[in-house]
Amino acid sequence: MPVCPYKKCGRVLRNESGYTQHIRSAHQGIIRQRRHHQPAPYSIQPLPPSPPLPSPHSFSPPPPPSSPSRRSSQASPQPSPPQSPQGPSIFLTSPTARKCSPNAEFLPSDAPPSPPSQRPPTDYFPFDNQLQFETADLLYRESQMSAGHIDMLCKIWRASMPPGFNAPFLDHAKMYSAIDAIEDGHIPWQSFNITYQGPRPAGYVPPWMKAKYDVWFRDPREVLKNMIARPDLQEHIDLTPFRDYDESGTRHYENLFSGDWAWDQADQIAQDPDTHGATFVPFVLGSDKTTVSVATGHTEYYPLYISLGNVHNNTRRAHQDAVALVGFLSVPKTNKSYNADPHFRHFCRQLYHCSLATIFDVFKSGMTRYEVVQFGDGYHRWVIWGIGPYIADYPEQVLLAGVVQGWCPRCLAFPEDLDDADALLRCEEHDDALVEDFHPALLWDSYGVIANVVPFTSDFPRADIHELLAPDILHQLIKGTFKDHLVEWVGKYLIQVHGKTEAKKIMDDIDRRISVAAPFAGLRRFPEGHDFKQWTGDDSKALMKVYLPALEGHLPDDIIRTFRAFLEFCYLVRRNALTDKDLVDIQGALDRFHHYRSFFTDYGVAATVSLPRQHSMQHYLYLVRQFGAPNGLCSSITESKHIQAVKEPWRWSSRFNALGQMLVTNQRLDKLKACRRSFAERGMILPLTDEEPRSRSIDENPEDSEAVDGADLSAEVTLPTRPSPERPKNVGDLADELRIPNLERLAHRFLFGQLHPRDPRVLLRSVPIRDCPTFPDRIKVFNSARAVFKAPSDIFGLSGMRSERIRSCPLWRGEAPRYDCAFLMTNSGIKGTLAMDIARVLAFFSFRYRGTVYPCAIVHWFEYSEEERDENTGMYVVKPMSNRDGSPRVDIVHIDSFVRAAHLLPQFGTTEVSEDLKCFHSYDHFKSFYLNKFVDHHAFEIA
Repeated sequence: MPVCPYKKCGRVLRNESGYTQHIRSAHQGIIRQRRHHQPAPYSIQPLPPSPPLPSPHSFSPPPPPSSPSRRSSQASPQPSPPQSPQGPSIFLTSPTARKCSPNAEFLPSDAPPSPPSQRPPTDYFPFDNQLQFETADLLYRESQMSAGHIDMLCKIWRASMPPGFNAPFLDHAKMYSAIDAIEDGHIPWQSFNITYQGPRPAGYVPPWMKAKYDVWFRDPREVLKNMIARPDLQEHIDLTPFRDYDESGTRHYENLFSGDWAWDQADQIAQDPDTHGATFVPFVLGSDKTTVSVATGHTEYYPLYISLGNVHNNTRRAHQDAVALVGFLSVPKTNKSYNADPHFRHFCRQLYHCSLATIFDVFKSGMTRYEVVQFGDGYHRWVIWGIGPYIADYPEQVLLAGVVQGWCPRCLAFPEDLDDADALLRCEEHDDALVEDFHPALLWDSYGVIANVVPFTSDFPRADIHELLAPDILHQLIKGTFKDHLVEWVGKYLIQVHGKTEAKKIMDDIDRRISVAAPFAGLRRFPEGHDFKQWTGDDSKALMKVYLPALEGHLPDDIIRTFRAFLEFCYLVRRNALTDKDLVDIQGALDRFHHYRSFFTDYGVAATVSLPRQHSMQHYLYLVRQFGAPNGLCSSITESKHIQAVKEPWRWSSRFNALGQMLVTNQRLDKLKACRRSFAERGMILPLTDEEPRSRSIDENPEDSEAVDGADLSAEVTLPTRPSPERPKNVGDLADELRIPNLERLAHRFLFGQLHPRDPRVLLRSVPIRDCPTFPDRIKVFNSARAVFKAPSDIFGLSGMRSERIRSCPLWRGEAPRYDCAFLMTNSGIKGTLAMDIARVLAFFSFRYRGTVYPCAIVHWFEYSEEERDENTGMYVVKPMSNRDGSPRVDIVHIDSFVRAAHLLPQFGTTEVSEDLKCFHSYDHFKSFYLNKFVDHHAFEIA
């Protein structure tokens, strides 16, 4: 049977026909664009000394070595850019990640890997066959079917079988038993409990002092070793830290191993002769309380997650099981009278750190002495473990760092002036010295240090919790600064200036402006504006995309520019990869934000801007240099993991003592996923039927935006395989539908231009109709087109490819017409946004002429009002083009000129929006628009 040649797919097809159809549908236009880093040879000379890193607050030098700020304030020197014209990536100079035998003996570079598993490709244990496995995987993992429904399905299945044949399972118990018997991914849950050991009052003893607090966990080292051994992750991990420069000497930061922290850690490890040649394997941690039921008593769980630090950011974000649930921390509860009890609060802090230290104690010996571990490429290597960045929101960051609320867990800036550029960075060594020399009350008031908290990292080599706190885009920027601060301040400003009644009217108009944003792929709609109580992170992200133009005309320019600077900062730090130039842009956006936000304090809207979440922005430049791009260490990764690790298992449980049931559910899910990977590696996942899937029109999928898995694809726009049956079949009827009288002339001239692209009359639009070829009688009209393009900064699949639908149909979801806008490449000779024009798509169609199919589109052109972006919003302004007689400037263009969809937001000015206006009226009602660069991260990069 033929096998798909693309390495990341490997699907086995039943016959040649199925092979051909699979290649055309799944891998059309595949190209390879992988960028390889060139490891430095072992004989490379050390890098010359160079200027130190800028401080976290600015580009000024850090404090001198004599400063008592922190032991690493003189971070490892940043190397001078390489002078090679090829611009190779520079790797750690010492030989690391060397291959070895299972007995720890180093192997020659050309030695073969250890032989793979000897299990035959017919061994589906503990299942009888693939059908039985697929049934269990579908019912338990994919469909999440209840036990009772599984039993009913099995009864119906058995009744439908002829005599002598059985259903895959007798009932749910047999299916669960088979899942539990899976050996792949089996790491049992363990537990320990902690009790209060401090002084107790003589009389009544509070219940929390007598309770036992259970902590459940899985061996985190075994979890990571399972990840390391996965062949499917080998293309997505780095074995050695590196520093990456392009041809011009500009440094690039992306994954964790491209930053200075991993480099410095590996450099420390290499100083020990006993660990020369070892592979540094740090682990990224994350934890966050989550509530599963507000209505029934605020049922809270405290999941703890772990991930390989070597894994690429896109793999960690793409839900490829590179983030694993490793434990559930205990959540102490007491009545309100004891919530503020200092003894209870101290115990909660101790419980937290003691739990983490106990769970990760298994790594301690392996942080200074190597351990032999097998990797997914079949080779063994020496491994040195290390605690890596910790993903947490602000309340948990101060808990981790042992810092008082209101202070920064990374630096010693005072709460009333957190953005003090001269503030020194914290370190555990400095904390220890303070605790020895000063009274706890002084430490609390003057340094923000909680004297009786010992961070769990204190007993681990090369670990300082202050250095390891990861940047958190979701909670610090999106939920915190944007929603909780800036949006709230807008409401307060309006009340202060206009009074409550008039402010309510203005807020209602802002809501109506938000609600009329035109539909777009992946854009969440706000039909009633943004005035609702239950906000999520996704709601805040969606509001950021459409909020800025809605403020125009109602608020002063300084407020508009505050939002612009903040949004640009967020979108810059959210990029998949960052360069030194990007860091300059980030600093510029931060400086503008600090300048314009002072408006809120000047007018008394905000009492202070010295707020921890806003202050965190000061540290982002430093953290990019340390850890690479922040989007690989954001709490959105752990929050999305909550759904499958906590919330869904809780819903499946009986809700009574649910944690034990949730642990079993997570273990079964992990086993099924590991089992599928094992079968796939041995080529055992075969098609269950000879029937090939029917070709589906792109219009049948209600989703407008989705990930494209597999290998890298070229950027392209294509029409569906099947036309819309209700649409016109010739140009004349299409002209009547669209009310474009001259459409037939445009079609003739378009065909002439395709046949004679160098004729100067084509550009002048002056080709006489008599010179044009006869246009075909029949056409095929489509309601959409599919754009595929590289968008690694948006959260999509491993390849970073995004599939997006550009809609053009007379009736969308039975509600109204929808004619999207798009970017069209019209001047490839220049760089930037102005190389593309904006057009609204009135129809997609194709026709055949002399054996060649011409896919094309009817578009209404827009023009840029100015060649520069609007000063307040930072967006280009465009408006529909018209002919001399006032009719729309319409044209027919080849589909190859399309880049992707574009989103426009109205330029409202001071005009109030009618309550009757809907989102599908937007492009027809308004006269000028902002080219929305905030609609997604790819749009921000090209618009």
